[in-house]
Amino acid sequence: MEEEQLKKRIEALDRRLDNIDSVVTALVERVMRQSVTVEVTCPKCGSVVQMLLTSSVKSSTKGTG
Repeated sequence: MEEEQLKKRIEALDRRLDNIDSVVTALVERVMRQSVTVEVTCPKCGSVVQMLLTSSVKSSTKGTG
């Protein structure tokens, strides 16, 4: 029973990591095309911090092989 529960937790963690990877990949691809502003609110003081993400490198879709 304990082994099955551990297996389910590992599978759930794997799905979460896949979701995070997808979000980060989409964000990076967008930043490569145009700038993105990320706004973060501090949970303690409520201050808002804005970050502008830009790129000066163009990505290539050409394969190396």
